[in-house]
Amino acid sequence: MNESRDAALDDARPIALAIFLIIAGITGWIAAFALTLDKFTQLENPDAKLGCDFNILIGCTTNLASDQGAVFGFPNPLIGLTCWVVPIVLGVALLAGARFPRWFWLVAWAGFVFGVCLVAWFITQSIYVISSLCPWCMLTWSVMIPSFFAVTFHLLKIGAFGGGTRLRSLGATLAGWTPLITLMAYVLIAVLAQVRLDVISYIF
Repeated sequence: MNESRDAALDDARPIALAIFLIIAGITGWIAAFALTLDKFTQLENPDAKLGCDFNILIGCTTNLASDQGAVFGFPNPLIGLTCWVVPIVLGVALLAGARFPRWFWLVAWAGFVFGVCLVAWFITQSIYVISSLCPWCMLTWSVMIPSFFAVTFHLLKIGAFGGGTRLRSLGATLAGWTPLITLMAYVLIAVLAQVRLDVISYIF
């Protein structure tokens, strides 16, 4: 019974999700790679001006040098270099026709939950503690947030969380609203940053 239910989770190949995960993973990995190079530069010359430093508010130097920049005892970009490979591989596998059991999807979703929680923490730290916005970090935020929503709504749609047809229908509906929900999250972050840091005055 459980095996048949698990096998039914992937009856329809989620091509749009697969393509998005590949794009998001590549984008996030590029941001992590750029930050890793910047960290190397910073370690070699602490006074070096990084290419992503635009002004006193928008730049990578302050964030990379902060305690929050090595939350687990090593530079945060190393997390991205490792973890952003996962959605790329997942997306490629889905395009190739792979079908995953329920337990696999739930483990993968747990990874996205960890990622979005970490990003939420970084956002609050950047805005309210460090008072600096790292461009490469923001690029990571911009792909992590929709990735979490897209995977969560997909799992609702395929019944990975259980709940019957009503929950699956909700997941299908929310999946279509992913861009708007993501945009609302972006707007919320932008408003918080503007209220706290007056970002606009540093841009114009």
